[in-house]
Amino acid sequence: MSVIRRAFTEDFTIYRVAEIKPDLLEVIAAGERIELDLAQVERIDSAGCQLLMLAKREASAAGKTLAIVAHSPAVQSLIEFYNLAAWFGDPLVVAAQ
Repeated sequence: MSVIRRAFTEDFTIYRVAEIKPDLLEVIAAGERIELDLAQVERIDSAGCQLLMLAKREASAAGKTLAIVAHSPAVQSLIEFYNLAAWFGDPLVVAAQ
């Protein structure tokens, strides 16, 4: 099983998701298990949340596994705010500062 771990440092906001989406979908196409490291994402909004949900759905539809393996405080806060921890199914892991 090929595992691809991709760290993102860009903001996952409405201003950036159009740029991030093709890269994210390419990562999903390339691996069987995709691990997203979002520990360096400083800002995320509902558009970023929608992109993560799209990525999870696309991976699942292709029979692949997508996991968020590191969460920034902003990502953790958004996931908790929208009550999506169970939907993503990943433990909320915040990198030490």
